[in-house]
Amino acid sequence: MSSKRTKPRSIGSQLVLSFTLAAALLLCCGLSVFYWIVIRHAFVEDNAVLADKVSALSADFNEGGPKLFGEELKARRAGEHAPYWIRVLDSEGHTVAETPGMNGLLPSDIFPRAQNSTSPVRSPKDYRTDAELFSLITINEDSAGQAYTIQVAQDRSSDEQVEREFGILLIVVLSGSIVASALIAITVTRHGLRPLGEMTRSLERTGPTHLNERVAQTGWPRELQPLAVAFDDMLARLEDSFTRLSQFSADLAHELRTPIANILGEAQVALTRDRTSDEYREVIESTVAECERLSGIVDNLLFVARVDAAREPIARKQFDARAAVEKIATFYQTIAGDHHVAISCSGEGQTYADPALFERAVGNLVDNALRFTPGNGSIQIVLAQHAADFEVAVSDNGCGIAPEHLPRVFDRFYRAESSRSADGAGLGLALVKSIVDLHGGSARIQSEVGRGTTVTLIFPNKPL
Repeated sequence: MSSKRTKPRSIGSQLVLSFTLAAALLLCCGLSVFYWIVIRHAFVEDNAVLADKVSALSADFNEGGPKLFGEELKARRAGEHAPYWIRVLDSEGHTVAETPGMNGLLPSDIFPRAQNSTSPVRSPKDYRTDAELFSLITINEDSAGQAYTIQVAQDRSSDEQVEREFGILLIVVLSGSIVASALIAITVTRHGLRPLGEMTRSLERTGPTHLNERVAQTGWPRELQPLAVAFDDMLARLEDSFTRLSQFSADLAHELRTPIANILGEAQVALTRDRTSDEYREVIESTVAECERLSGIVDNLLFVARVDAAREPIARKQFDARAAVEKIATFYQTIAGDHHVAISCSGEGQTYADPALFERAVGNLVDNALRFTPGNGSIQIVLAQHAADFEVAVSDNGCGIAPEHLPRVFDRFYRAESSRSADGAGLGLALVKSIVDLHGGSARIQSEVGRGTTVTLIFPNKPL
């Protein structure tokens, strides 16, 4: 079953959508509250005006009586638009007087129960006809010992029309504001993401032949500065790795070319004419020696490669470092005796490491020291136990290394000028450094021309 590829999401579209939705939500809430406040205020004002009107009608009724009050109502012309419709009923419910045309529009039975004119006016009753809205209220009055009921209707149709138009206006404003918010969000997002485009164009210039390109760390927004720093650090590491790889390839080709050329040359010379068995044997022995040299280089390269890839297994354990060093010194004592070089050991301690790798690292240092220590010289192996780590230092009184070569002596195939005539492929110290790194330790070197060299290996102690 083929899985459907998910289209990558756009940061810009998400920002625009989020900003627009947030602005729309805020505008809806704000305009809704504004609409409610305005309509509520108009409603309260209408009720206040209606209360004032009721108070005025009550005063007029008490002053002129039902007869005069009714004549004033009848004086209005039928069909004339009246903001207030008034009806007076006697105690039996008969109409005494009313605004002309009121009976057909507002029957008396739709009005609410009467209340005293002296009490505050309660919320009126709303009544809607086909095209108009009224607020109805009823009050009781006494005149000449008789009870009367006054029904008042306030025409609020114009207020309802204003509310409707005001609502439409707010909807138009809301729609325009949302569109404006989306346009603003698009503009702001494009402007905000512009540095990413500039950074992308800067990185596109990076290639195998332009690894020295860097993303300028200044001029970027604060949020992109860590990204620029990380890119620059990554490019610096890539450039260093690429340079080392190129140098490694060149050095490897140089180291392999010499023994292969020797083997090929000797074989070609041997085939130019018939040789004796001793001569053929000499050629074969030379070829075997060169093959052993090649095999040693390949083995060391494979070991260093496995260490760099963290695939070399480590069987760490606590063991007596002095005994291991004494074993190494005994192994090299015969070769040292032939060169009239003395090997001495000092110090005690327990180290936590892979015994085989520990002996290989120290053995490489002793072998390297033997190559550059003159006759009647000496090699010292010093052990030191510390609280957090264990140190083993191998010192010689040989020719030493010039200061300009010290930073690169642990690189593969690197050899100082003074040692180019010596045997070896320049992998000894690189292998030692890889072993120490594999243990989480470190290596350092101190050397002075004409006074010798000291290489110190530091192995961390076993964690508690």
